[in-house]
Amino acid sequence: MYRIKNIGWVVIGTLMLMLTACDETPDSANNSQVQEQPQEQAEQPTDLSEPTEELSEQPQDEQALVDPQEGLPPTALEAATTVIKALEANDMSALADWVHPEKGLRFSPYAFVDVKTDILLTRDEIKHAMEDSQKYVWRSFPGNGDLIEMTFAEYYKRFIYDADFIKDGEIAMNEGLGESTTINNLKDVYPKDSHDFVEYYIDGIDPSVEGMDWRSLRLVFEKIGDDHALVGIIHDQWTP
Repeated sequence: MYRIKNIGWVVIGTLMLMLTACDETPDSANNSQVQEQPQEQAEQPTDLSEPTEELSEQPQDEQALVDPQEGLPPTALEAATTVIKALEANDMSALADWVHPEKGLRFSPYAFVDVKTDILLTRDEIKHAMEDSQKYVWRSFPGNGDLIEMTFAEYYKRFIYDADFIKDGEIAMNEGLGESTTINNLKDVYPKDSHDFVEYYIDGIDPSVEGMDWRSLRLVFEKIGDDHALVGIIHDQWTP
């Protein structure tokens, strides 16, 4: 009797376990299916071929005005950057490349441009100007009236690159920065509809003279279509 009862309990227990397993199987299967479902990607990969708005609004390089890259054709500012570097290096061949092929290059020692007396040199003359021993009368000194009688090399040191305009100069395009007692007739001689100019200005070199040794160098370009040709180098400074 005891043995029969035990067998009965065993049978009952086995049936209960089977029923429990049946009840749990669907949940387990469902859980397994949920776990095996691939996760959808939250973000689509960025198409690098199309710039985003964020990239298109990047701030411009702060050095753009100081050292712009020369394009084809170059802007006046790009042309001036190349010319001022040639002047710093005394590179007459590089300077000559920018000179107007027909009109040449006029040199004015002060703000007033004298179209009758200012020295004007051609491209070929510019290339060999540093070796030229001839003295030219470039004009006269304000105040005492003495003639500015110098070779090109002497004039170059005194009235062209007489300060470190690249390192210390403030740069402006089509805007005058330095102002002396000499009349500035740049825009009359070189009208703005056909010319651009870039000015390099140093407000002072020796602090003890309180700005009376300021310097300006203006590079004037004639517009030839979208291109530019150098037609004038105007030096300016304090005058009595």
